[in-house]
Amino acid sequence: MRLSRLSARAPYIVVGVTFLALLISAGLRSAPGVMMVPLELHFGWDRATISFSAAVGIFLYGLVGPFAAALMMSLGIKRTMLGGLLLMSAATFASLWMTAPWHYVLSWGVLSGVGSGAVASVLGAAVVNRWFATRQGLVMGMLSASTATGALVFLPLLAWLSSAGAWRPVVIAVSIACLALIPLVLFFVPERPGDVGIRRFGETDASEPPPPLKQAATPMLAFEALFRAGRTPIFWLLFGTFFVCGLTTNGLVGTHMIAFCGDHGIAPVAAAGLLSMMGLFDLVGTTASGWLTDRYDPRKLLCVYYGLRGLSLIALPFIDFGAVSLTIFAIFYGLDWIATVPPTVKLTNMSFGERDAPIVFGWIMVGHQIGAATAAFGAGVIREQAGTYLPAFLIAGGFGVAASVLIVATGLAGQRVARAV
Repeated sequence: MRLSRLSARAPYIVVGVTFLALLISAGLRSAPGVMMVPLELHFGWDRATISFSAAVGIFLYGLVGPFAAALMMSLGIKRTMLGGLLLMSAATFASLWMTAPWHYVLSWGVLSGVGSGAVASVLGAAVVNRWFATRQGLVMGMLSASTATGALVFLPLLAWLSSAGAWRPVVIAVSIACLALIPLVLFFVPERPGDVGIRRFGETDASEPPPPLKQAATPMLAFEALFRAGRTPIFWLLFGTFFVCGLTTNGLVGTHMIAFCGDHGIAPVAAAGLLSMMGLFDLVGTTASGWLTDRYDPRKLLCVYYGLRGLSLIALPFIDFGAVSLTIFAIFYGLDWIATVPPTVKLTNMSFGERDAPIVFGWIMVGHQIGAATAAFGAGVIREQAGTYLPAFLIAGGFGVAASVLIVATGLAGQRVARAV
């Protein structure tokens, strides 16, 4: 009886462990923002050099996604998660002995980027498709929220660890967190519902069967899905708008917000507290976005999200940076942080089917991380050359507004084509 009850709860347990894995992975990707100033003080590296490592890690975090999705379909979700967590832990721990910029790029850029890419949003999409026949939007919203929550909620602790100008305590904390999650994945994540004698959540005899699994572990699975998707305009629309999503969130705000606040006399711990507040409200906003995605046109939701995000970034440099103004910004921006993910995943599933959708979404995530890497490195260069982050925030805000306009324009064009047919 107890075993049957545990099996019935398996979807919730798998989602819970996946939530934690995404949380830790995103927390790792946010740590360079905390270490930026301590590394600058300790090694004398300039802001552009440190930003380059963050950009490499962010880019690989996205680029690995489609290949990780292909491995999840062939080697299995569990093995892919375990490999990613082990690589993240080892790479960050090895950085304790770094002495040159290329050591930082290799450990926190290349190796941790590959590891975290195996435990990214594509993992959430794969788990949702494999374990849930209904409420996919809601569950994807929760898992998407964990990505931003991990990137932001842990920042006050990491900032406190680095408050004396030390960077090694941050490295140790991140490495231990990755390592601690491995036993949870090993013992509490079955490969598929059938392994514990159940069906997908909400699945009935009338439900469509889950997509068939590929048997060969080959990168060509990822390329084949890309070639099919690349022939459709909707793929490039989602790829382009997700570029803007990455540009305006973890690339700019996630990487440079603490340093930006420092330029206005705000201590790192206080600035990290603002990002933490964004993470908490993102948990609400993205989960709510998943609920809305199950009920409303995802294109309309994306139009609103990108438009409001762009306008808020344009306004940010001109506020007084007082406690009230920054709190209002943190709440508003947190609600919209990655609310774009559930409607983007739904459009991907609708357009490419359950078999290809996780891999295609992985390629769309590449667009997200290219945008994030562009902002992470570009904003550092702008700050180094201009002495201010103002142009970086204005450019990112303009991209947000442009993404909103693009979604409206393509929607109207699609309506005209439909009427002509």
